[in-house]
Amino acid sequence: MKPKIKFLDLHKINERYREEINDRIQQVINSGWYILGEQVKLFEKNFADFCGVKYCIGCANGLDALNLIIKGYGFGPKDEIIVPANTYIASILAISQNGCTPVLVEPDINTYNINPELIEQKITENTKAIMVVHLYGQPVEMEQVSKLARKYNLKIIEDAAQAHGALYRDKRVGSLGDAAGFSFYPGKNLGCLGDGGCITTNDEELALRIRAIANYGSDYKYHHIFKGINSRLDEIQAGILDVKLCYLDKDNELRREIAKIYRESIKNTKIILPKVQTDVDHVWHIFAVRVNDRDKLKKYLEGNGIETNIHYPTAPHKQECYKELEHLSFPVSEKIHKQVLSLPISPVLTRNEVMQVVEVINGYL
Repeated sequence: MKPKIKFLDLHKINERYREEINDRIQQVINSGWYILGEQVKLFEKNFADFCGVKYCIGCANGLDALNLIIKGYGFGPKDEIIVPANTYIASILAISQNGCTPVLVEPDINTYNINPELIEQKITENTKAIMVVHLYGQPVEMEQVSKLARKYNLKIIEDAAQAHGALYRDKRVGSLGDAAGFSFYPGKNLGCLGDGGCITTNDEELALRIRAIANYGSDYKYHHIFKGINSRLDEIQAGILDVKLCYLDKDNELRREIAKIYRESIKNTKIILPKVQTDVDHVWHIFAVRVNDRDKLKKYLEGNGIETNIHYPTAPHKQECYKELEHLSFPVSEKIHKQVLSLPISPVLTRNEVMQVVEVINGYL
């Protein structure tokens, strides 16, 4: 029996940096300062530089990052935010939690990202922003989105939770709109050993507002200018992220190499392989294939020692918590959710493991 191939081996991923991570944790412990200290400042500066923006504000998680952007702009009831129908539910929750109305737009079946051709017809006098989600690590086709935002005076909010380091026309995600939210959940391409997130932007006024809102609405100690929340990136996680940031481009390149092997070597005609736009550098957070008998394929792969996952089994408008949206029809999104299956991909997957996945899939009848 061949050893099991994990979908994602987080221990193995982080073991590569154990010494540096332990050293950074000791620095934090020895400093005696555990919230909003030097490690957070250092990571915020380095990640802002990495993304090519002026400001980075750490926060507790990716949902909070999007939530804080919307709060920072002051959007609320009666305001509409356009968002892809095919996304993780957090993108839409952030809109709802601020009292705004999510306006869903179908994805492009080839990229799984929002279809820019369908956005304009959804814009109304109440539309305030377009939220783009760089799903699975592939940047959205931004040219048309940017034109629409300029035409209608809308903000562009990037949900970059799955796309750390990805490029669109040589610009990093996180710098393609007015503000971006990142997640550092452990399974992300840049993940901490707990939870974490951040916001990136070039807008100084927005950055100051978000920093205050995230710290109980305080611009300085015991002085509160907003009814804020408590959402902060802690010192230990910031230190860990700063260590791992140095290796992110290299890790993303390893993911690209695996994706290239999959795309060139999987020959089974039942399998629909992911497509890549010509002007992007995909970072392959997820390698998602589509197949008509998804559950059967998943069971077959598991029987051959290969773990898979589904991103995502149920479309957001079909979730119980969004009963007000269940009457809507998004056939492209619904088709993706019924067919999609994520194969193992990570910087610690060996070539032998990759070829084993290929061999097993090519043998699927």
